[in-house]
Formats: sequence, C-alpha cells, structure tokens
Amino acid sequence: MPNTYSQIYLQLVFAVKSREALIDESFREELQKYMSGIITNRKCKLCAIYANPDHVHILVGLHPNVSVSNLVRDVKSNSSKFINEKGVIPFHFQWQDGYGVFSYSASHLDAVAKYILNQREHHKKRDFKTEYIDILQKFGVNYDEQFLFDWIL
Repeated sequence: MPNTYSQIYLQLVFAVKSREALIDESFREELQKYMSGIITNRKCKLCAIYANPDHVHILVGLHPNVSVSNLVRDVKSNSSKFINEKGVIPFHFQWQDGYGVFSYSASHLDAVAKYILNQREHHKKRDFKTEYIDILQKFGVNYDEQFLFDWIL
C-alpha cells in the first residue's frame, strides 16, 4: 500500500487452557521462536516475547493490513499445533479462548519490553491473575471477573 504509514504497538496476553503451568523451560525458547516466526510471516514486528508456564506476553508492531484478532488466532492455533506435534506434553494442549490486547506509544516500548522480558522475576512476587486484573484496570477496561479466564483455584 503506497502512502500508508502506521505505528501500532500492542501487548498481547493469553493463557494456557485452565491456566495450567504446561509451558516447560525445556521447550519455552523453541516455542517463542516458533511464535516469532508466525508474527514475522504476518508482516508484523516482534519487539518482545516471554512464554510463562501458564501464559504468554507478546509486544508487537502491528502491520496495518493485519487485524489483531487474525494475528492472535494464527499465533494461538499454530503454536498449539506445534506443541501438540512436538509431543512435549502428554495430552492435548490448548490455549484458553480470548486474549488481552493493550496499545502503547513508541515512548513506552522500552519499558514494556523490559517488563515482558523480566516476567520470570516478576512472577516470583505477583501471580498472573493479579497482574492481569491490574493491567485491565490501568487501561480502564471494563470486565467481569467470572469471564476473564478459567482460573485454577
């Protein structure tokens, strides 16, 4: 598209089905590389990614021809297929339905990327549920807690 300019930076957040801690350190980096390839193949720019055992954070520069829902659908469906074909989990792997998407200006990219890349340390002090609700509140997103995710009790 000639004369189309954009600057769309988004943080995507989605969780493992039932929020189970299934993403093991033994294949985390390989999964992140696979997801990175999906994002790149969709003409988007990966800024940061971290796959926690039970959820994923991705900071991406969105291409103007790509819809957020299609990008998330492609990342989730292809990565779950990848995990299932690798056989690293002894049963069928799935991501939960839904996701969070939050927009940022270019001036916030470094801080958000550092936050994502520091997830391992961050979650030693704070669980995902608290983190996610705080993000929703920070961005003024109306939500009903019973429909956020299938939280493990």
